[in-house]
Amino acid sequence: MTLRSRFFAMTYDRQIARAEKAGLRAYRQGVLAGANGHVLEIGGGTGANLRFYGPAVESLTLTEPETPMLRRLERKARAQAPAATVLRAPAEDLPFDDDTFDVAVSTLVLCGVDDQPRALRELRRVLRSGGQLLFIEHVRSTDPELARFQDRLNGINRFVVGCDCNRPTLDSIQEAGFTITHVEHTTLPKAPKFARPAIVGSATAPVRVPSRNAQLAAGDRP
Repeated sequence: MTLRSRFFAMTYDRQIARAEKAGLRAYRQGVLAGANGHVLEIGGGTGANLRFYGPAVESLTLTEPETPMLRRLERKARAQAPAATVLRAPAEDLPFDDDTFDVAVSTLVLCGVDDQPRALRELRRVLRSGGQLLFIEHVRSTDPELARFQDRLNGINRFVVGCDCNRPTLDSIQEAGFTITHVEHTTLPKAPKFARPAIVGSATAPVRVPSRNAQLAAGDRP
């Protein structure tokens, strides 16, 4: 646990408060309206999404890799979602069996994971066949001039807030095998220009066709 991680966790809610009021909260509410069944949220942070999970959610599991954030997440979960399970785990190494969840949620997380392709492979693995990934992420701009500006500022951004502002996350989601079902190209309210481009949407995990042996074991016959 570093002084930087403790300070970031302690000040995160204040840092993002203006963005939440200006529209980020509405994005969260809209995206999470689609959460149902057994739900996994990675990078739960300080629990900003907790209030938006509805009665269609049968079980909620939240992971968070940073201990200072995890402590705040645990406290908020006890108050707002006492039935939720909260675990310390990085997105790149999720401690769950294959095909465990119906829905996975990532909000402002894939910009900061150490290995984005690996994190997405893990999400695909733990989602059931045809499961959903719900996301809100800030991304690399499609405007070449702004993208170059993001490249120039990325080092400072990573030092200050611990994430990359120039990741082509939508492409990465597709490259991991997900099918984009809905995406809105938008901006993060009150964010600096270089961190403003964003995507909000959903994607579907690949439908896995059962093997011949699995069909026979389940009682399927020609």
